[in-house]
Amino acid sequence: MLRLVDDARGLYYSAVRSVQADRLFNRFDIQELTDVPLECYRRVRIVGAGKAAMAMAGAAELALGDRLEGGHVVVPHGYTESFPESQHVPAKTAVFEAGHPVPDASSVDAARRALEVASSSRKGDLLVVLLSGGGSALWAAPAEGLTFGDLQATSRALLHSGADIHQTNVVRKHLSRIKGGGLAWAAYPADVTTLIISDVTGDVISAIASGPTVPDPSSYADAISVLHSYGLWDDVPAAVRRTLIGSAAKRYPETPVGDDAYYERSQAVLLGTNADALQAVSAAAQRLGYATYIRSGDLHGEASEVGRTIAREAMATCGRTCLVWGGETTVTVTGGGRGGRNQEVATAAAIELDGCERQIAILSGGTDGIDGPTDVSGAWVTPETARRARRLGIDLVERLSANDTYEIFRALGGHLRTGPTHTNVMDVTIALTAF
Repeated sequence: MLRLVDDARGLYYSAVRSVQADRLFNRFDIQELTDVPLECYRRVRIVGAGKAAMAMAGAAELALGDRLEGGHVVVPHGYTESFPESQHVPAKTAVFEAGHPVPDASSVDAARRALEVASSSRKGDLLVVLLSGGGSALWAAPAEGLTFGDLQATSRALLHSGADIHQTNVVRKHLSRIKGGGLAWAAYPADVTTLIISDVTGDVISAIASGPTVPDPSSYADAISVLHSYGLWDDVPAAVRRTLIGSAAKRYPETPVGDDAYYERSQAVLLGTNADALQAVSAAAQRLGYATYIRSGDLHGEASEVGRTIAREAMATCGRTCLVWGGETTVTVTGGGRGGRNQEVATAAAIELDGCERQIAILSGGTDGIDGPTDVSGAWVTPETARRARRLGIDLVERLSANDTYEIFRALGGHLRTGPTHTNVMDVTIALTAF
C-alpha cells in the first residue's frame, strides 16, 4: 500500500512541476504574442497579481530582456519567503504581498499601483499583465460608494457559502474598478498582452482573477442573483446592496462587454491550465506501468459527495490502474472545524473505502500547495485510513460534518504538505489501484 501512496505523491508533484512558470514560458515565444516587434515599443512594463505572479514575473523578465523597463506584481503574504529555487527571482519587477483569500489593505495598495501604471501608459507602450489564481483578492479596488471593508465582508460571505469561483467572481467584478475589464480601460490606448495561468473550470478568461483585461459577459443583475441564490443578500453590507441595485437600474455603467474600442489593443493568452497538469500525471503514471484514464477535467460539486464518488469509481476498476481528475470542488461550511476541500474529498473517500480489501490509494491536492485556510495541499487515504481512525476513536463522519478534516490527518498522518508552489491550476485528484 505504501508503494501506491508514494506513487500518488510523485504523480502529484509531476502535475505541479508541469505548470510552474519556467516550464510554461519555455513553451511560448513572447515576441509572437505581441502585435508589433518588442523593439518597436516605446516602453514595456509589467503588472500582475496571483499566486504565480512572482514566478511569472521572473520568467517574463528573462523573455523580455532589456526591453523591459520594470513594473510590479503582488502575491499572497509569505510568498516571497517561499520562492522555489527552480524559479528566476525577478530583478526589475518589484514584488509586493497582500491578503488572500480575503483582501486586506495591502490589496487596495496593490490595485492602486496597477491602475497607476496602466493609466500612465500611452500609445506605443506595451503593458504585460500576468494573472493567476488569487488575483481577485490581491487586487482590491472598491467601486464608487464602497469601502475596503465592504469588499472584505462580501468576500468572507462568499467563501463560506459554497458558491463556485465563477459565481464568486461575478459578484467581485461588479464591486470593483479594476476587475471586469477595468484595467484594460485604464491602459487604453496602450497595447495590453495578458498572460494567464488558469485556476477556473472551463478556463474562462473573464473569470480568472475576475478578468481585469477582458470583456465581462456578466451583469449587475447576475451578481444580485448569485447573492440571493446562496442566501447572502441580507448578509452583505448595505452599501453593496445599494451599489448593485443602483447599477442594475442603470445608475452606473455596466461592466464592459467587449463592443467598444478598449479591447481592440488588448489580447489574452492561456499559458497553463489544469489539462496540462492532468496530461503530466497521465504521462508519468504510464511510465510507472499504470493503465491511465483521465476521468474529468471539470471536477466540481460538494467536496464530500465528490470524494465518495471517486472512491466508488476506484473500487470498480481492476488491475494496475491510475484514474485522475482535475477541477475544483466546493465546501459549504456548516461546522466550526478546520480543513479544506481536498481534505474533505479525501475524508469522504476514506469513509467510502471502509471495509474494502483491495489495494487503493486516493490523493487529492491543490496545485497551489494550499488547501483552504490550512498549511497543507491536501491529503491521501487508503482503505486502512478508516480502520486506523476507529482504533484512535476518531469518527470520520462526525469530523467531516463539522468541517474538521485537518485534525483527522494530523492525528492519522496522510497530509500532503508542499508549501506554496507559486502556480495554481486548481486541484488534482489521483486514484491508484494495484489489482
